[in-house]
Amino acid sequence: MAVLGILLSLGLLMFMAYRGFSVIFFAPVFALLAAIFSGMAIMPTYTQIFLPNLADYIKVYFPFFLLGAVFGKAMEESGAAKAIAKVIVQKLGKRQAILAVVLSAAILTYGGVSLFVVAFAVYPFAASIFKEADIPKRLIPASIALGAFTFTMDALPGTPQIQNSIPMQFFNTNLYAAPVFGTLGAVIILVAGIFYLEWRKRTAQAKGEGYGTNHKQEPEMVEDTSLPNPWLSALPLVAVLAMTLILQTMVFPHWDISSWVTKAPYSIPKGGVIGVMNNWALIIALLVGIILAMAINPRRIKGHVATAINAGAIGSLLAVLNTASEVGYGNVIKTLPGFQTIAHALMGINHGGSPLLSEAVTVNTLAGVTGSASGGLSIALATFGKEYLAWAHRTGISPELLHRVAAMASGGFDTLPHNGAVITLLGISGLTHKQSYKDIFAITLMKAGTVFLLIGLQSILHFV
Repeated sequence: MAVLGILLSLGLLMFMAYRGFSVIFFAPVFALLAAIFSGMAIMPTYTQIFLPNLADYIKVYFPFFLLGAVFGKAMEESGAAKAIAKVIVQKLGKRQAILAVVLSAAILTYGGVSLFVVAFAVYPFAASIFKEADIPKRLIPASIALGAFTFTMDALPGTPQIQNSIPMQFFNTNLYAAPVFGTLGAVIILVAGIFYLEWRKRTAQAKGEGYGTNHKQEPEMVEDTSLPNPWLSALPLVAVLAMTLILQTMVFPHWDISSWVTKAPYSIPKGGVIGVMNNWALIIALLVGIILAMAINPRRIKGHVATAINAGAIGSLLAVLNTASEVGYGNVIKTLPGFQTIAHALMGINHGGSPLLSEAVTVNTLAGVTGSASGGLSIALATFGKEYLAWAHRTGISPELLHRVAAMASGGFDTLPHNGAVITLLGISGLTHKQSYKDIFAITLMKAGTVFLLIGLQSILHFV
C-alpha cells in the first residue's frame, strides 16, 4: 500500500501539473495522500516535514530567483536582449537562431550561473531572436532546456552546477571526473538535441506556422532606433559570468570569513562556509548585471526602472514557490517506507555485474519521483553511495565513472511534468505544458538515453 500510495501520488501530481493546475496547491495535497497510504499522520507530515523543507529552499534560493528575474526584465526593458538577438540573426542568419539560444544558455550554465537565473536571463533574448527568425515560440522552453538543463548541467567535466558537485563527497572525486565519458556525452546530447529542434522547426514552418500571436509574457517591443550597441548589450551577461567566477575562485577563497559567519548572531550554514560564499558571489554578480543592464541604455530605461524591478519581483515569487513546493513534496516522499522499498529494488538491478547500470537507473528514477535532479541524486548516493563504491572496487570500475554516471543520470527523468524547473521555465515563457512540454520531454529522453548508451560503450571500450 505504501508503494501504491507513492505511485498514485506521483501520477496525480504529474497529471495536474500537465493540465495547468498549480503545484503550489497540489504538491502538499498529493504528498499527504502518499503519507496516508503509509499510515502517517496528516498534520505533522505537513507542518513538520513539508513546510520546513519548503522554507529551507526559499531561504537559500529566493535571492537568485528575485535578482535573476529582475536581471532578465532589465535586459528586456533596456533593449539589450533585442539588440543581441538582432546582431546574432544578422551574423549567423535566421537558420541558426535555435543554436544561438542553446549556446547562450549553455555558456551561462557552464560558467556557474544558476539554472533558474539562466532561464530568466535568456528568455527575453530567446523570444526576440525567435520572433526575428519567425520560429514557433513553443520551441523556446526546449531550446533553453537543452542549453541549461542537460550537458552543461552535469555532463561536461568541470561544470560548477550542484549536480556535478554532489557526487564528490561520496566518491572522493573532483568536478573533472571521467572527462572522456562526460565530454562524449555532452557532444552527443548537443548534436542530437539541435538536430531534433531543427527538425521540429522545419516541420512547423512547412505547415505555415511562425512565431505566433497573442502570446503571454512577451518582451516589450523596442524600436530599432533606440537599441543599445549589441556588444555593449552583452556586457551585463558577461559581467554576471565573469564576476561569479572571479569572486568564487579568486576573491572569497582568500577571505577568512568563517570567524564572523559562524559566531552569534550568525550560525554555521547548512551548505557550509564555502556554499555561502558561492551564494554571495552570484548575488553580487547579479546586482552588478542589473546595474549594467540599466546603465547601457539610459534613454530607454528611463521611466522603466520600476517596471523592471516590480515585474521581476512579482514573477520571481511564483517561480520560487513552484519549485519550493516540489522540494517539500520530494522530502515527504523520501521519508515514507514505500520509498525505501522502491530504492532497494532499484539497487538490485544488474547485481553481480557493473554498478553503472544500477546506479543510472536508481538515480534517474529517484530524480523523477522527487521531481528534482539534485534531490534524487542526494537521496540515491546518501542511501547507496558506499555500496556502489564497494561494488565498483570489486568489479574494477573507477570512482570517477560512478561520479559522472550519477551526475548525468540525475538530469534525465527529473524533468517530468511536476519538475519545478520545468514549471518555472514554462511560466517565464508564458507557455503551458500542452504547448511546449512534448519537446522538453523529447530532450529529456535524449539526455537519459545518452547515459545508457555510454554505459554500453564503456563496457566494450573501457574508457573513462
